[in-house]
Amino acid sequence: MRNTHWPELLSPAGSLKGFYGAVHAGADAVYLAGKEYGARAYADNFSEEELLGCLRYAHIWHRKVYLTVNTLVKEEELGRLTAYLRPLAEAGLDGVIVQDFGVLNRIKTDFPDLPLHASTQMTVTGPYGAKLLKNLGVVRVVPARELSLEEVIAIKRESGLETECFIHGAMCYSYSGQCLFSSIVGGRSGNRGRCAQPCRLPYQLAGSNSYPLSLKDMCTLEILPELIEAGIDSLKIEGRMKRPEYTAGVTALYRKSIDRYMQEGKFCPEKEDLALLKKLYIRSEVQEGYYHRRNGREMITLNSPAYSETEEDILAEIRRKYLEERPRILVRIKAFFRIGSPAEVWIAQEARPDIWHVAKGETVQAAVNVPTTRENFIKQLSKLGDTCFQLDPAYQEGRPEVQMDPDVFYPLGAVNELRRRAVVLLEEVRIHER
Repeated sequence: MRNTHWPELLSPAGSLKGFYGAVHAGADAVYLAGKEYGARAYADNFSEEELLGCLRYAHIWHRKVYLTVNTLVKEEELGRLTAYLRPLAEAGLDGVIVQDFGVLNRIKTDFPDLPLHASTQMTVTGPYGAKLLKNLGVVRVVPARELSLEEVIAIKRESGLETECFIHGAMCYSYSGQCLFSSIVGGRSGNRGRCAQPCRLPYQLAGSNSYPLSLKDMCTLEILPELIEAGIDSLKIEGRMKRPEYTAGVTALYRKSIDRYMQEGKFCPEKEDLALLKKLYIRSEVQEGYYHRRNGREMITLNSPAYSETEEDILAEIRRKYLEERPRILVRIKAFFRIGSPAEVWIAQEARPDIWHVAKGETVQAAVNVPTTRENFIKQLSKLGDTCFQLDPAYQEGRPEVQMDPDVFYPLGAVNELRRRAVVLLEEVRIHER
């Protein structure tokens, strides 16, 4: 029997451009970090203001945002955690990805309604560990990447937790969350978000340099139906340190592939898609991870850990489609300016044209000198600018509908404010209908 549960596609964002690229390319959810507590300290990461903006934008588009708080935390840092998370939790943060047990307990105590996800850094390798975390309030586990598909299935079946598994991107040589190599060699801890990647360095074997610790990157496009049928809840792309074009391009290809399989019940990746994935900031060779193997020489990039070059025309096309052009939600606007009555601006989604949301302003006055013209009203009401909305070309020829008395006066600044209030009303409706 085919699995009809549509899996979540989860994409990384190490910058604002990466975030927008992920959302525009079709990610169901995005994981990112603030300026503290994240396992990718050298990504651009996000200020509090940027995080709040990303949350609002994602929720308007009915997408989710997960915050990574996935480093081991020092005692003096734990006291700042609650203040750090509070504005995000109040804004509707969809989940927190955690490694440290102290952090887990603090979040559970201070934010009992905030979903807790156990990071792959926790090295959950079986059902017993997953059950322990479930008893501590965790709702989703990111199993160690070194597990087979059968082991992942067993964790989900026996614990009842959601599972979130990597499907694409870089692989670590060590068990997830257990590597001290960077600390020993470079003085920078991977468990503090500062991995120096010593596994990507050359080492001398039999008199010549090679890369015996550098794993090939993961690419699971060819086994995607199998992962979906296994009941994995969230299919996760690695890469918060990578460029936005990588995030958008890889997300778009996996989005296309997941949708095709879920809609048609069958899927065979196109050669062009596989070729494109191998050109998008990925090492020269790829493999399927540990889903069907324990380990082996064929998993290692002995000759070079370098990333392959991506052709500029490919990057330009990805930028055009997902980074420079923003999708829009079609809306209809109509406004009423009747002397002696409050001004009103109504806004409705094209997809729900009978549900209008109304912003009311000050009382409309009769003009003493120069009346406000219909064209001036239409011009101000049409300024949707950087919002997520665009006037529906099928309604009033893409113009706001204005009903008004003769010789009315209403300040254009007040019209602008009324339009902004109507837009915010619709944004809030979309946010709360998720």
